[in-house]
Amino acid sequence: MAPAAPTPVLDASGPPGLPLFGHLFAFGRDPLAFFVRLRDEHGDFARWSLGPYRSLLVSRPEHIAEFLGAVEDTFEVIDISWTLKQLVGDSVLRSRGAEWRRKRSLVQPVVRPRQVRAYAATMVECASAQADGWRDGQRIDVQAEMADLTQRIVVRTLFGGDLGDDGRALGAAMAVAQREMRAELRGVGLFLPGWVPTVRRRRVRAAVAVIDAEVHRLIDSRLNGGAGSGHGDDLLSRLLASRDTEGRPLSPKEVRDEAVTLWAAGHETTSTALTWSWYLLSRSPEAFARLTEELDLVLDGRPPAYEDYERLVRTRHTLKEAMRLYPPVWTVPARARAGATLGGAPVPAGTTVWCSPWSAHRDPRWFPDPTAFRPERWDDDAPHAVPEHAWFPFGVGQRACLGARFALVEAALLLATLAQRFRLAVDPGEPVPRPGIILQPTEPLHATLRAR
Repeated sequence: MAPAAPTPVLDASGPPGLPLFGHLFAFGRDPLAFFVRLRDEHGDFARWSLGPYRSLLVSRPEHIAEFLGAVEDTFEVIDISWTLKQLVGDSVLRSRGAEWRRKRSLVQPVVRPRQVRAYAATMVECASAQADGWRDGQRIDVQAEMADLTQRIVVRTLFGGDLGDDGRALGAAMAVAQREMRAELRGVGLFLPGWVPTVRRRRVRAAVAVIDAEVHRLIDSRLNGGAGSGHGDDLLSRLLASRDTEGRPLSPKEVRDEAVTLWAAGHETTSTALTWSWYLLSRSPEAFARLTEELDLVLDGRPPAYEDYERLVRTRHTLKEAMRLYPPVWTVPARARAGATLGGAPVPAGTTVWCSPWSAHRDPRWFPDPTAFRPERWDDDAPHAVPEHAWFPFGVGQRACLGARFALVEAALLLATLAQRFRLAVDPGEPVPRPGIILQPTEPLHATLRAR
């Protein structure tokens, strides 16, 4: 049966909210369930309010594509997190207008497929080293292991080597900032002016100071003729060597902001996608068997390489399905400007428009049996074609994630390298997803390693 016709934005309805607070508490208790209820009970466009801010949830793929494609034109990115601003500064993630276009043009070449190819060997080398340290029957914290692995990769590709104790200090500081972001998004801290001091904000400032000190040390080393001198193969050196159309480089502060953004995005999103993939594969022996059958056929016992990425179809579909069910970035907001429209109807200026990969990826209209883990639904001959833009873990349009190719190649090569040698038997139970900036399990995910 074909999906129902889209609901006009002018006919949007929504649940009653509280005076002043609107739907803040319902959203804060369980934002994932809240968005699903809005979608199911109020259709393609659902009105709600986050505190005093008028909001609209968009749930239909063509409207999501229209909305995200219009960011920078009739919709503008918004700061929903004071902590995120402290962490990434004025990077391409938060910039707007001409400054965003300039920074995007400087950062994009750093993560193009040609550059990703150069880092593939490092990805596989780090994953092989991780597997070398595993033993049959060993107990592991899956998320911690994946985070350790992706952090080593991002440190080597971004900074050009193992930073040792400095790397561990950086990782600990990043963990503090990301933990405080999760807390901020689910409480009244979201609405506090930036000048209001809190205990959480003091922790964030201290963590960011650690990050700043180390990243600026690495930048100064290159600018003053140290390792790389701005002309090496790591991402930091490439950022320093970038020039815009007028021959201008990024300033040291701009390089710091872009480096930290690449680090935060490249580390946690991939480790989280892999964590959920291992959980889903553990619950589906058939899917794991099909995955390893492909690995044995394509790789024949050798480590994967960049050239294998396109040939590892089942591996890519496994990750795609895992990111459908557990998208690392679970929501994207932007604010309507004057003249904004969706579906041919006006959206009042100042409205915060939201789309949610979590609710859209689990919409039964686009994904039959939406909570089932079925990598085969992405096969070319699958009986139900997935509508364009129904899957968008990296966003859509001109502000889509610049590092999407890096993340997809990295996740596939890491999963292939580890699954060649081990199966992870995740402990019984259904992990509860925790929506912060990244969608992670609420509790540690423990597993027993089984050698293949």
